[in-house]
Amino acid sequence: MKLFLQSLGCNKNLVDSEIMLGSLSEYELCDEVSEADVLIVNTCGFIKSAKVESINAILNLHEQRKKDSLLVVTGCLMQRYKDELVKELPEVDLFAGVSEYEKIDELIAKKQNKFSDNVYLQNANSKRVITGSLSHAYIKIAEGCNQSCSFCAIPSFKGKLKSRDISDIAKEVKMLTDKGYYDFSFIAQDTSSYLKDKNISDGLEKLIDEIEKIKGVKAARILYLYPSSLKKSLIEKIKNSKVFVNYFDMPLQHASNKILKSMKRGYDIKKAKEFLDLMKSDDSFLRTGFIVGYPEESEEDFNELCEFIKNEPFDRISVFAYSKEEDTAAYNLEQIKASIINKRLRIIEKIVNDKINQSFKKLEGKTILASCTGQSSEGEFFIGAKPLLFDRDIDGEILINESDFTLKAGDLFYCEITQVKGQNIIAKALKLAD
Repeated sequence: MKLFLQSLGCNKNLVDSEIMLGSLSEYELCDEVSEADVLIVNTCGFIKSAKVESINAILNLHEQRKKDSLLVVTGCLMQRYKDELVKELPEVDLFAGVSEYEKIDELIAKKQNKFSDNVYLQNANSKRVITGSLSHAYIKIAEGCNQSCSFCAIPSFKGKLKSRDISDIAKEVKMLTDKGYYDFSFIAQDTSSYLKDKNISDGLEKLIDEIEKIKGVKAARILYLYPSSLKKSLIEKIKNSKVFVNYFDMPLQHASNKILKSMKRGYDIKKAKEFLDLMKSDDSFLRTGFIVGYPEESEEDFNELCEFIKNEPFDRISVFAYSKEEDTAAYNLEQIKASIINKRLRIIEKIVNDKINQSFKKLEGKTILASCTGQSSEGEFFIGAKPLLFDRDIDGEILINESDFTLKAGDLFYCEITQVKGQNIIAKALKLAD
């Protein structure tokens, strides 16, 4: 029996997809839709564009699949719109929500739809097949979210925060290091609230202490640090760690206090700047995200955001057009015209692109530690690599065009950045790391 799985959305979804692959390990994975006996789409239901992508993926797979195959749809979109989609997608054979990943094999065997309002939380014993890397793995430390951001519907279908035990997370990391993995990204909807559901205020700091004890961990980073639940002591903890790199991913969403208050973000721009000032150093990497066109965003608010981006040392910036979502506090606010949002996006995307290019340029001439990813995205003429400081896939790729030794996927090595062209990093491999 052959299996085709398409995972959409964020890397938290990717972990869930890897759990499903573990539960379906008796299947042979295939890349050709028309050859698969079972096809699974793990959907994203966060914003409008993600929902459209998910629906299109489902319909495209249905058009290409062979007769008598089974089309399964699961994930956030299904959980959020289960009643409507079960009725409106006769092309789909089986539906499942976000709590059924470990039981997907049972549901397929029974051809049974299933949805649950329980918060699904994996554990170290969950079967999982890591995809896309021989050295890096995402580690989900919690599920659900207690934030009440006015633009976000995630808590309505993902549930309240539920954290894994530190010992369970450490066990999973130890199992993966035993298999040769040495680079880890810790993720959740709101990582800086980790263990607050168990009345522990410094959960991430305690987690860092535990991960640092595990032999074989070469690098680690924490994604999605929300300013409303972030502590300065955590930033200091990361900066002083010999294992956790100085990678700070803090989605700010805006720079206008008026808009931040309407967004119910729980902080002002002064507090955000205090965190940024503490994060800054010669070897720090700062990632953030902003929403453009939030309801009632004035020209003044937008200009504040543009100036803020220009003045702060961000390395990577994601920009999204505001998406009007049901079951959110901002849904009934006065909306901004799409033409105005698109105009603002064009303006801010140029600022962001210039900022990111500046960050890439700073690498030129440096010698850095990198992880080999195999053949590059540019094809066989380059070997691909990822700086150990970067997160997997999203921050950029090193193109190795010169090496005196053989590099294979998973190798940790030193390289010299010889040239940076826009967002292309060209490097020479120097030597393998110990």
